[in-house]
Amino acid sequence: MMLISNELNFKIVGRGYPVVFLHGFLESISMWDYIQIEKFPFQSILIDLPGHGKSLNEDDNEPSIDFMAEKVLGLLSKLEICIFSIVGHSMGGYVALEVKNKSLKAENSIIECQKVVLLNSNFWIDNDSKKNDRLRVAEIVFKNKELFLNTAIPNLFNEPTRYRNQISKLLNEALLLDEHAIAYSSLAMRNRKDLSSLVTSFDSDFLIIQGEEDSIVPKEVMEEFISNLNVEYCLLKNSGHMAHIQSSEFVRDVICDFILKGKV
Repeated sequence: MMLISNELNFKIVGRGYPVVFLHGFLESISMWDYIQIEKFPFQSILIDLPGHGKSLNEDDNEPSIDFMAEKVLGLLSKLEICIFSIVGHSMGGYVALEVKNKSLKAENSIIECQKVVLLNSNFWIDNDSKKNDRLRVAEIVFKNKELFLNTAIPNLFNEPTRYRNQISKLLNEALLLDEHAIAYSSLAMRNRKDLSSLVTSFDSDFLIIQGEEDSIVPKEVMEEFISNLNVEYCLLKNSGHMAHIQSSEFVRDVICDFILKGKV
């Protein structure tokens, strides 16, 4: 089933315990095709984030991950999904963190976000250099969107020449995105909150899947941040920022094992 509701496009696959899947920057729900979500023994709710895929480009006054999380929670409320886990790739991981954070802080809320999978994502704020990069993206995309995408997307792979077809597919999809949506998302990531305390306080609720050669989220930085935490950590060899493409079967199995752990 695929519908547009609450301005967000979504697709539901399977039945059972609900797990929400959020794609990354410049992506859409099509990214999950690589891990064959139909093989999961639970219900998968795939959501196009605002301005991505087939979701409407309705943005807030101030670009924020918080706004994206509110839209996701609004959709889940309409679907009457109260208890769930969530998987987020890259930017989708930032939104997943905020969904978890909001579910914990909401007064008298019946929403419970249980487990969180951060796939090629992280939980700390950008340093000054990265913030400047996000700002430049928001400026460059209005000048030459195609040039930006042709540079940015191949750089997500540690061996781009091996993934020409996948890169071509990503580029064709990203070229359909509105410049305002790309700029908004880049600035939203720049403005996001530091949710390190959330992960520290509820570390056993988290699985982090990390590409050994991920240049966007370097493993050395990740391992320093999680050194004293009880998160479940999976390091994928020969994989960059697009682990769902480069290590698709392994990613699917690890997510499945983590979500189902402790469930009858």
